[in-house]
Amino acid sequence: MGATGAANAPTTLPVIERQVMCVTCKIPLNVAQSPQADRERAFIQRLLDEGKDEAQIKRALVGEYGPAVLGLPAAKGFDLTVYLVPLAALVLLIGTFLTVLPRWRRAAAEQAAAEPSGSSLAATDAARLESDLARFD
Repeated sequence: MGATGAANAPTTLPVIERQVMCVTCKIPLNVAQSPQADRERAFIQRLLDEGKDEAQIKRALVGEYGPAVLGLPAAKGFDLTVYLVPLAALVLLIGTFLTVLPRWRRAAAEQAAAEPSGSSLAATDAARLESDLARFD
């Protein structure tokens, strides 16, 4: 019998616990402390003892407790919007940024060109600044 790779490695209770939720507590099973969480752990352990793999265990959990047991929504149907809406918002934000940034840079360059290159202080303010600086020397 050859060495098994990481893809063929048997799954363990801690691995599954991090990926599913306690259906009562609504928190990850690996941190849940309730009788329901203990029942879910026992159910998972029975499936592991039967030699089930990760996908089979998740299917059995959904069959037993419903889709709320999974930490992530399904990537199909209406649940797919959970993944698509943030992605669309990110694309829109990047597009807006790439459109507005050149305009901001151009406006800043035009404003800098319009300002006089000399001192922007009024003559009275410059004289007062010079006298204040002279006091500290």
